[in-house]
Amino acid sequence: MSDNKKVKVLFLCTGNSARSQMAEGFLKDFGNNKFEVYSAGISPVGVNPNAIEVMKEAGIDISAQASDAVDMELISKIDLLITLCGDARENCPYIPVKVEKRHWPLEDPARAEGNQNAVLNKFRQVRDQIKTLVADLVEEKH
Repeated sequence: MSDNKKVKVLFLCTGNSARSQMAEGFLKDFGNNKFEVYSAGISPVGVNPNAIEVMKEAGIDISAQASDAVDMELISKIDLLITLCGDARENCPYIPVKVEKRHWPLEDPARAEGNQNAVLNKFRQVRDQIKTLVADLVEEKH
């Protein structure tokens, strides 16, 4: 791949509230401007405040990111689709053959139960898994 062509990546999950938002934040931070990064949801619900909090702990501010619905215009311009939950993988609209597809089956931290500390710990656990996956992706693609 030539150095001047950015890899266009879409992170897709159901609500576009936590996992895909964290992945977008990490890839924008780690990607050295070699990626064009998007995130979207099948049924977007807004960015989860707990995702914003645990990403701030990691030194990345995702508070300005938007929770967007996936659409064919977005899908038509990407090189790589990464689904982060089974619902997104099963219910994603048509994906062109040219698009590379990957699936990272991560637990949904937004479903965590317990007190706020327990919930944040689940978000941190998923955040750290995403951080590793994104770092591996950056290493592989460049």
